[in-house]
Amino acid sequence: MGLSKYKLGELIEQSDARNEHGKYTVDDVFGISTGKDFIETKANMDGVSLTSYKIVCQQEFAYVADTSRRGDKIAIAINKNKEILISSIYTVFRVCRSDLILPDYLFMFFNRPEFDRYARFNSWGSARETFNWEDMCDIEIELPDLPTQQKYVDIYKAMVANQQSYERGLDDLKLVCDGYIEDLRRKLPCEKIGQYIVEQNNRNTGLLIDRVLGVNSSGQFGETKADTNGLDFSNYKIVKRRQFAYNPSRINLGSIAQLREGNCIVSPMYIVFEVSNTEKVLPEYLMLWLERTEFQRSTLFYAMGSVRDTFSFDLMQDVQIPIPDIKVQKAIVEVYAAYTMRKQINEQLKLQIKSICPILIKGSLTK
Repeated sequence: MGLSKYKLGELIEQSDARNEHGKYTVDDVFGISTGKDFIETKANMDGVSLTSYKIVCQQEFAYVADTSRRGDKIAIAINKNKEILISSIYTVFRVCRSDLILPDYLFMFFNRPEFDRYARFNSWGSARETFNWEDMCDIEIELPDLPTQQKYVDIYKAMVANQQSYERGLDDLKLVCDGYIEDLRRKLPCEKIGQYIVEQNNRNTGLLIDRVLGVNSSGQFGETKADTNGLDFSNYKIVKRRQFAYNPSRINLGSIAQLREGNCIVSPMYIVFEVSNTEKVLPEYLMLWLERTEFQRSTLFYAMGSVRDTFSFDLMQDVQIPIPDIKVQKAIVEVYAAYTMRKQINEQLKLQIKSICPILIKGSLTK
């Protein structure tokens, strides 16, 4: 099988179609993730004019030139669905030589860590490092013939289809779980949780724990992003298994979590608490309510503070939830545990698909 070498600029061209006639609305606006997907935009769109936003058609690509704030990955994606809008600062392009390269094959090429490393290494700038269009066009790519490309694209698509089918089942399970939770709220009276929780203020005075964690906006414990060099950890708060910790200034963003295993220490500014009566309320059941977006919105409404709005433990005690029989709580927790496990499997499937792209590209060049 013969291979042909090209500059990417010979195979792609920019697209600059704008929403100047207002055909598309804020519901059509998307962002681009480093996971190589189009995602719902996180920007505040209130009062924003969409006439300058760029249109991305099916089989077109878009990427974010700024790489300095995205770790070692570049945000790039291919649109496989209906036409969408993206920010005017993003770059939109398409394959112009479909007789030489398939769009899906090119996306497999972009989906490799080798491309991320190349783009990051070749990013330039003083304030912000960018991987501009000229750099993109300068990339060299070896191509097999179209039938060979299609063969490996079909393998990739089959894996993606299996993962998406699994994900749809996952979404259905999540819908059932959320519906059951909401049904409890309608049928049972709500009680303040203050009578079932107690604040914990144990400090790491003996420096026996060196596992320093933070709570991210995804409701998970993770490695702290703070600079801990030279800090005195003796004043840090201890969090034990099944206890809760939250950042009182960021809980409205989802920064509350339950520690599933082991012990750790967190910043002294965090609030740590536990369920004092597990025969009445399961900690895992409580966490199901505290991780809901409805709870996050309520914390923002009730938070108080002069410089920073904070959600104190007193306010946490006033939170009201329905408390069914402990057997019902266990059943709900078990269903959510199954959902969580399947969600983890789904993320592993996504990672496996990404990791297979370099193998498929290499295979297409050597067969």
